[in-house]
Amino acid sequence: MKFFIDSAEISEIKELAAYGFLDGVTTNPSLIAKSGRDFKEVIAEICLVVHGPVSAEVAATNYDGMIREGEILSKIAKNVCIKLPLTMDGLKACNYFSQKNIKTNVTLCFSAAQAILAAKAGATYISPFVGRLDDIGLDGLDLIDEICQIYSNYDNFKTQILVASIRNPIHITTAAKMGADVATIPANVLKQLASHPLTDKGLDIFVKDWQKTGQKI
Repeated sequence: MKFFIDSAEISEIKELAAYGFLDGVTTNPSLIAKSGRDFKEVIAEICLVVHGPVSAEVAATNYDGMIREGEILSKIAKNVCIKLPLTMDGLKACNYFSQKNIKTNVTLCFSAAQAILAAKAGATYISPFVGRLDDIGLDGLDLIDEICQIYSNYDNFKTQILVASIRNPIHITTAAKMGADVATIPANVLKQLASHPLTDKGLDIFVKDWQKTGQKI
């Protein structure tokens, strides 16, 4: 499974990239607004830090606007991936960019039917939002399982399943067991993957025992 960080904060992207964890980055208008910085400048800087796909989302909601904005974003760096909403206009724009061999990430997916359309449109990535489905009393991971099963039935579906709206490590490990290709993860949740109370307890014992020996390495 590939790990993307869901962030527009350069400092935390640099921090996690230093561990060798990051295969890419996803951003969205909300994350950019939170950063308080110029959109295109942020994307350009992220692309210098992470060499994998960096999702940059269009703000337009109509086809012509998406094409215009997507063309501008695609010129920022070679690893920019155009992020498009899962609407009919968004799917049409996805097909346009796919024909030009420009990577696309179709976002705000909440059903398997939507995921099928994105694959038919040639999306590089489909982003099902598990956490937001959980929020309304559904099991978001059921959607990941459905899409994995459907995509595996068809050799001509090349779209990668990018699990989004991740809230906890269970979302990640369960999606990995299902065969999802990518997880885009908030920085705090990614760090939680390394945490276990028995690891902390064991390390504490080792440190105390080593100190008793009075030795140094």
